[in-house]
Amino acid sequence: MYNNIFRCLQRPTLYKQSEVNFWDDEHISKYMLKAHLNPDYEGASRKWSFIEQSVKWIQEMTPPAQYRHLLDLGCGPGLYAERFSKAGYKVTGIDFSKRSIAYAKASAEEHGLDITYLSQDYLKMDFNETFDLATFIYCDYGALSTENRRDILQRIYHSLKRGGKLLFDVFSIITYNEFQETTNWAVHDEGGFWSAEKYLSLNAQYKYPGHVTLEQTLVLTDQTIREYCIWNCCFTLEMLIKEAQEAGFNKVDVFGDVTGKPYAKDSPTIAVLLHK
Repeated sequence: MYNNIFRCLQRPTLYKQSEVNFWDDEHISKYMLKAHLNPDYEGASRKWSFIEQSVKWIQEMTPPAQYRHLLDLGCGPGLYAERFSKAGYKVTGIDFSKRSIAYAKASAEEHGLDITYLSQDYLKMDFNETFDLATFIYCDYGALSTENRRDILQRIYHSLKRGGKLLFDVFSIITYNEFQETTNWAVHDEGGFWSAEKYLSLNAQYKYPGHVTLEQTLVLTDQTIREYCIWNCCFTLEMLIKEAQEAGFNKVDVFGDVTGKPYAKDSPTIAVLLHK
């Protein structure tokens, strides 16, 4: 076990993947869903007040009368999807977490909302000119590797009808510059987010070339060692526009966030509305 600990404590290679997908872990997904459903917490979804502003602005920019069929990527438990549906969109939501999708389906049924939810990896989705509008919100795009970012933009591009639009956001270079490399550890006697049993967490934050950050957590129990890696690529506006254009999008509208806040050079996030 000691050899495994020493191996895991070395700085990971760029975009090394977690050995266990925590989004669908039976224990961790309970905590993730709880975080999503806390209206004042931003650890999983943005605060609900922000979501309300965001949906209102999206409705104004892309009215459901013109952009009726909406694809919500990384929809989680349906916080955006339900509001989109109530605003008049015909919504399809995709998320990898089976627990979040199960909650979303039950909530839609309870509220009488006609929403299609799919529990699948959006990197494997295969639609063809189905949607008028796609949303990919809360900086999920930057959590992907360079190759996967290229792949998802192409898949979204092909899923949109001609004249369709994609809205997504990323962390800016300001966020990268403020990110601090740190290490710390903690004992969780009663269990916690990463495990139901007692565990030791070893946490590290690293910065990589290309404006990439990593939040690494090692979870040690009496029997196991698990490693979780959360990556984030932060962007300059020029980097983001280049990737959008390489995917085929012919126009880019730029904002500071997905509520339509004006973009400024000191914005911690960048939102783009791409036109096919």
